[in-house]
Amino acid sequence: MKRISMIFTGGTISMTIDPETGGAVPSLSGDQILARLDDVRELGDIRFREYGKYPGPHITPRMMYDIARLAQEEADRDDVEGVIITHGTDTLEETAYFLDLTLTTDKPVIVIGAMNHSEDPAWDGPANIRDAMLTVLSGQFRGLGVLTCLSGDINAASEVTKTHTLQRDTFMSFDFGPVGRIFEDRPVFLRKPFMHDHIGMVQAVEPVHLLKCYAGMDGRPFESVISAEAKGLVVEAMGTGNVPPPAFDGITRVLENGLPVVLVSRCPRGTTDEVYGYYGAGRHLHGAGVIFARYLNGQKARIKLMLALARSSDTTELRRMFEGS
Repeated sequence: MKRISMIFTGGTISMTIDPETGGAVPSLSGDQILARLDDVRELGDIRFREYGKYPGPHITPRMMYDIARLAQEEADRDDVEGVIITHGTDTLEETAYFLDLTLTTDKPVIVIGAMNHSEDPAWDGPANIRDAMLTVLSGQFRGLGVLTCLSGDINAASEVTKTHTLQRDTFMSFDFGPVGRIFEDRPVFLRKPFMHDHIGMVQAVEPVHLLKCYAGMDGRPFESVISAEAKGLVVEAMGTGNVPPPAFDGITRVLENGLPVVLVSRCPRGTTDEVYGYYGAGRHLHGAGVIFARYLNGQKARIKLMLALARSSDTTELRRMFEGS
């Protein structure tokens, strides 16, 4: 049988109910999860690595780097067809995008999780593991970068986001749709990812802060970024990339202090652009030196900026990495 590497990091897929708190907590090891999945083990020879039992919110950029190194080691093995990583869904898209930017391989690397814990009759972990294995073994998804596979949808790490707190079909690519789907145990390729950038295996530069704009926002949040000695800032602006006038002044002060500022939209769909010319609008922001991240959301733009800063702090080079020019 073909060999697939699996890296277990925890998340809801590994959770059982804690009798003391009555809540779900990570407790199952990778071996314990696989022991419950006889039909899955029949699909391929699984080589598994145990990273830990962490809920999604406990994952940090430094841990993402460790996971990336493990994934690269497994992908570099000649006898491995692809790599599957189990992960908590709350930060799954961030780790997946971190891997997408750092890994160097044509083999499919798929990050999965579950929305229901293992003691829930609706536990979706086994189905997601099975679908990910079928996707790796199909041979159709090589060279597409890191993917996610949950609830039958195969999405690109650069495009996918968690859209609902509880529903199983929570992971979606709003602007472009999935790159593939599972139809009756058959992975079907639909398209290539719109974006697939590569930075390489570097440690994230920290801290990089993320601020979301809102009506009436003033400059104080931006002053806190400066005083916290941040290395960079991502701003979730309104619409196509517009902010309140006091926020524009705050962003200008951040730029004057030598920090790169990357701009995304707080809207779940669409891109940033220099459409408007009033004070605080995208045209003024871009002209002041703000870098536009186009289709990335705030959490992904932060991951990319942290990795990009490990390569260069030059604004022109950072702009090239984000805007392509």
